[in-house]
Amino acid sequence: MSMDLTANPQAATELHRYAEALLASLAAHGIVPPPPPSFDDVPDLWLAPAASALVALLHNEDALPDLAKAAQRDEQRTALFLCLALAVAGYGDRIHASWLGTAFGELSVDKPVTHGQRGLWVAAAKGAYGPAGKIFVLRKLDGVAVADQAQPEEWLRALVPDEPAVVIPSSLSDFPELAEVPDIATPTQASARLTRLKARCIEITSTRQAKEHSTAPLHNRGARPTAAWSHDEPLAVLRTLIGASGPEAPMASLASHLLDDLRPGADPHLTTIALHVVTSAIRSMAEQQQHLTQHPPPSSVSVPVLGHRILLHPEGPDVDSLAAAEQAILAEGTPRRGGLALPYVLLALSAVAIIVGVAASWFFVAPAPILAAVAGHRLWARRKQRLADDAYVTARIAELRDLAQGAVWALHDYAREAEQRAETAASDLTELTRLLRRGPRAG
Repeated sequence: MSMDLTANPQAATELHRYAEALLASLAAHGIVPPPPPSFDDVPDLWLAPAASALVALLHNEDALPDLAKAAQRDEQRTALFLCLALAVAGYGDRIHASWLGTAFGELSVDKPVTHGQRGLWVAAAKGAYGPAGKIFVLRKLDGVAVADQAQPEEWLRALVPDEPAVVIPSSLSDFPELAEVPDIATPTQASARLTRLKARCIEITSTRQAKEHSTAPLHNRGARPTAAWSHDEPLAVLRTLIGASGPEAPMASLASHLLDDLRPGADPHLTTIALHVVTSAIRSMAEQQQHLTQHPPPSSVSVPVLGHRILLHPEGPDVDSLAAAEQAILAEGTPRRGGLALPYVLLALSAVAIIVGVAASWFFVAPAPILAAVAGHRLWARRKQRLADDAYVTARIAELRDLAQGAVWALHDYAREAEQRAETAASDLTELTRLLRRGPRAG
């Protein structure tokens, strides 16, 4: 897009110096210097007459002779230069309507957006050319079926990113695992998504947004060096156009620009236009989400309770699955332990010791109390362990039943909440449709 003056190095040096001075003056609202007279001697150099025309336009003088000469040499670059230069200088209202059409060219989904088109797009979105310029860009974008160039989910993710993996409704706050059941997760996720989408569109279309999110103007009253302004697209395009910058950056597709403009943190003027362009895709996604919120609550749900799968019905937990879970708890809570042979052997030995002692010598009676005591302690410990196992199993089964019944009541609460959720989703869709139908303001 920049000029090639390799055949005339001296002219290239003079042009570079003049271009830097020109940009500095434009962005600082200073006096635009006229091009050096030597530029007139360079054949096919459109910038000299175009700069002369710009100076005349800024001073409300007749610019037609210089315009005709510049357009004859390069009509498209001349129009692009004047449109962007007047916008950067703060006099975008002085352009001719036909210049925008010549400078902008044609948009296509098969070709990337040129830097010149993006520069004009940004300038018009920020109001540099007034309502007519914004309407011009809107019509250009509306003329391309760009909404089909990305999946509807991509537009939605751009508008409302960072979606939570699971949405837990208030009715299931005590049983979050129920929120992961597909028949429950689908409508709750859709409802939350629709609510976030409506809130985002309200943020974008709010009339207070311009005051709350004011953006930097196209010009720079601080008169900083031009290198510090290169992030601003219109000025960056001007730098490249008149040969004051290096190679152009890669161009992006129309869909890529719109996706970037829709993301939070993008310039609100660009976001408003992007939302209007992809309204049909957003409305389609919103209608789909509203339809998903009408999904009826499941008639039965199989969920893990204390690690055991329980089938829940509206009337209560399934008897068979609950019994199976209780049997599993019983088996886990009463592990097989060693037999009772040792205590009884000790008791038998104690009795034998007493008998032998009476018949033969009291010396053999001495170990009998010790053997009986050890046997008694082992039997008492076993009984204590069995009582503890029984208490654990009883408490665990009671907890299982309470949780299963509580999950059933939570599902009842969810069913009542689902009706309100569907009504809210219908209201959100109505409000969202109204916001999208309003469209961006021309002013």
